[in-house]
Amino acid sequence: MRKLLSSLILVCAAMSIQAQKYRIPVSEVHEQMQTGQYEPTWQSLETHQTPEWFRDAKFGIWAHWGPQCVEGSGDWMAREMYMEGNGKYKYHVEHYGHPSEFGFKDILPLFKAEKWNPEALLEKYKRCGAQYFFALGNHHDNYDLWDSKYQPWNSKNIGSKRDVLDEWAKAAKKVGLPLGISFHADHAWTWYEPSQRYDLNGPKAGVYYDGNMTKEDGKGKWWEGLDPQMLYQQRHPMSKGSWDNSAIHSQWGWENGACPPSLEFVTNFYDRTLDAINRYNPDLIYFDVTVLPFYPISDCGLRIAAHMYNKNPRGIVFGKILSDEQRKALTWDVERGAPNEIIPEPWQTCNCIGGWHYNTSTYEKGRYKSAATVVKQLVDIVSKNGNLLLSIPLRADGTYDEKEAAILDDLEAWMTVNGESIFGTRPWIRFGEGPVAEKDIKINAQGFNDGQFANMDWRDIRFNQTKKHLYVTAMGWPKDGKLVIKSLAKGSKDFKRSISNVILLGYGKLKVQQTAEGLVVNLPQPCNKIAPVLKIQK
Repeated sequence: MRKLLSSLILVCAAMSIQAQKYRIPVSEVHEQMQTGQYEPTWQSLETHQTPEWFRDAKFGIWAHWGPQCVEGSGDWMAREMYMEGNGKYKYHVEHYGHPSEFGFKDILPLFKAEKWNPEALLEKYKRCGAQYFFALGNHHDNYDLWDSKYQPWNSKNIGSKRDVLDEWAKAAKKVGLPLGISFHADHAWTWYEPSQRYDLNGPKAGVYYDGNMTKEDGKGKWWEGLDPQMLYQQRHPMSKGSWDNSAIHSQWGWENGACPPSLEFVTNFYDRTLDAINRYNPDLIYFDVTVLPFYPISDCGLRIAAHMYNKNPRGIVFGKILSDEQRKALTWDVERGAPNEIIPEPWQTCNCIGGWHYNTSTYEKGRYKSAATVVKQLVDIVSKNGNLLLSIPLRADGTYDEKEAAILDDLEAWMTVNGESIFGTRPWIRFGEGPVAEKDIKINAQGFNDGQFANMDWRDIRFNQTKKHLYVTAMGWPKDGKLVIKSLAKGSKDFKRSISNVILLGYGKLKVQQTAEGLVVNLPQPCNKIAPVLKIQK
């Protein structure tokens, strides 16, 4: 009897701890997690291994594209248009009207995607070397880019009148690329809080923005019958320090005074995410969060991950700012940056050639990353057991501009010749040598250190390998053509076979000399615009 009583006490204690840990347990009244091998616990999820196809893929392209591209003022415009005095606020007021009268909801019908051709885009991305493709499912603006069952503010109802995810999915399948979907709407709750504000100065001082509007306010308007609160989700108190525009960054993990989300909001995000997974069968899903959606206050994210793994055993779920234990359950994503060491588990950098959403200023001022910068970052990431997911910003009409087209053409040219040194490779004993390789470069929060890798040149050398070959890439062409690879010096304990010749991809065989200082390679005139790749028999 005492043993039975003790067991009951332990069970109740465990249930109490679990309830305290997830104080907003998701409801499954609409969508149920698929059951199977994986349960919504870290112990169960860590038995899932990142599949080999992803380790072989190395490079994906992302269409981080939605209605925030309409104004061309850049990322987070749906938040910053409600920040009085902000550049995006000023642009919106000048071109569209005051946010008390013309808010982000009124931008949505202008997202028409009139020139969007997903098949042509996917064909081009594949020629550039993409081995998987990502589409935006929703952003922090809380607008679903599919015929959503649980969010009437969606692309089928408003704007393009098209099921964007469905068309992306069909195009990806046609060209044979695995599909990824990114979901960001879990943070709309706090992200849209500026829409509750009002101007402090000027003729509209004290007039509330449209984030406070309700369904009743729509009578006689184009959006009659729709509830703006399904979009803005602002029927709640502001978070601590919400009028401080930067406070949201310290509250991203639902800490430091962030207003806790309601069970209804958490469940709605859960339902929408499972709806998209069940309809479009992605191979990868991405969340712009700390660890998982609503973690650690809800089990929502754990249930989504378990659902994904049970539905697609070769599937991948990405997470940011992960502990070593959490990296066993999820695939680590680093935003705009990279570690400066080989990571044992496969991981990914997500980056962009410009801003996440299309920015006309980036185009006009020529501030895109060059193809050379993209390739060098890709080579560096691959040498450390990572993949690169690269966003190519699209305009609201669904096209990229001519400067982006030139970058893609240069990328395609380099990949066509040198892709064998990227795809299907694994890290060597060391990832590289040179000034940047030797620097102590730290990750900043979820990443944000790519500037530390921006100035790599021919002195920076990276390695990766297949079973038969070692690939050596210099991050540029030395002016005098002389390249010395210290890690392959005569008598190297890491590469014991003597080397008398190597192949320069895109050119042919080169005679080399192995000395005590390193492998000395005299390169010909550059045979590509970006970086030489040497292929060495193992």
